[in-house]
Amino acid sequence: MSNFHIKKALNNNVLIGDHPDYGEVVLIGKGIGFNQKVGNTIDASVGEKLFVLKDEKEQSNYLKLLPQVDNDLLEVIISSIELIKNKTNAKLNEHIHVALTDHIAFATSRISNGLVLNNPFLIETKVLYPLEYKIAEEVVMLIGTQTGIQLPVGEIGFIALHIHSAMMNKNLSDVNQHSQLVTHLINLIEEQLDTQIDKDSIDYMRLVRHLRFTIERVNMGEKVEEPEKITLLLKSEYPICYNLAWKLIKVMQQTLRKPVLDAEAVYLTMHLQRLQKKIK
Repeated sequence: MSNFHIKKALNNNVLIGDHPDYGEVVLIGKGIGFNQKVGNTIDASVGEKLFVLKDEKEQSNYLKLLPQVDNDLLEVIISSIELIKNKTNAKLNEHIHVALTDHIAFATSRISNGLVLNNPFLIETKVLYPLEYKIAEEVVMLIGTQTGIQLPVGEIGFIALHIHSAMMNKNLSDVNQHSQLVTHLINLIEEQLDTQIDKDSIDYMRLVRHLRFTIERVNMGEKVEEPEKITLLLKSEYPICYNLAWKLIKVMQQTLRKPVLDAEAVYLTMHLQRLQKKIK
């Protein structure tokens, strides 16, 4: 097996390297960047213990995320993915690095701003994916112990879905039978918010991922409790995004020929508001 050559150390935990078979890669592992210099090599056997991002799009999205994530938090997220890898014993889709880093960073910032989201899919997630749920509980404990940030119980469900997605190698933003619907919804969002979403951006990826989750839930007929207080708040605070969320839901209902529950509007509104904030 060939070794990795270091091209650049981005921080203590992330390196850009070169490999004779894979070309340029991003290497992720706790402390691997410590005291490393350009031109050093990392033994392939050590490489087994690291995470290697080979896919160009995943590399690019991960590198865009890094500056937004505090280094201590990044270490905990890397430890979390190590834990997931060891407990599932599965070859995880490398998209989990982008998806989970993004999700946990967003969740911790929400909590520091005092916004706690109920997860209306919690019970279903626990029943559908007991193994993933158990591992997600450990991830939330690990984050709590190492950062002092106590993620609410709803986050266990969200993290469990990310674990499930990576285990099944189902890349949630992958094109499948619902790609036309997603494209249609994205076009509608661009038109209503009068903007062009950069298709290479993290925001686009987040939005697509969220729409995919919504479509999957609608298709499976998952029951959702509506957090009424948040609904009222979002309705008055972000009327444009709230109304747009409802337009999107109506399109989904017509296309999928299944009812979409009101609570989905809450989640969609939050994603749209996040996007709109970036546009202004």
